[in-house]
Amino acid sequence: MKRIITATVQDRSGVLNRITGMLHKRQFNIDSISVGNSETEGLSKMTFVVDVSDHQKLEQLTKQLNKQIDVIKVSDITDKAIVARELALIKVGGSGHFHAEIQGIIAPFRASVIDVSKDSLTIQITGKPDKIEALILLLRPYGIKELTRTGITAFLRGKQPHHVTEINSSSV
Repeated sequence: MKRIITATVQDRSGVLNRITGMLHKRQFNIDSISVGNSETEGLSKMTFVVDVSDHQKLEQLTKQLNKQIDVIKVSDITDKAIVARELALIKVGGSGHFHAEIQGIIAPFRASVIDVSKDSLTIQITGKPDKIEALILLLRPYGIKELTRTGITAFLRGKQPHHVTEINSSSV
């Protein structure tokens, strides 16, 4: 089962490497990971999408993350009301006469063309992963030359109880 795990971590060199190394050692497959600054200076937020076989493995994952020295807070937000988004850049081949057709396809997805050349269009789309997958599927017949995705970034909607496993901040 795919789980969305968020972690608040110290913004220090090597934190990402230590966390991904720990996940690798324990044979957790990371489907996507995004990391960036948070609202608090000196802290970053990570969002992992991890394939976990059962609840025991999920518990092991959160405990192992919490043992990491630079981890402040870990939360499995999969089953909560969340806001989750991903960004994809898609370079589609095709000559100028396909450009209008492609524009018609991307419009309902609220995607936009961010680069045009005589033999390709680069499209930017943000949204839920299934929305991005649907657009990619529609664009495949036009020849996708290049594709890159950021991975999911997410947090809880509004005010919800956190049920978070937290490290005592005095030990950090």
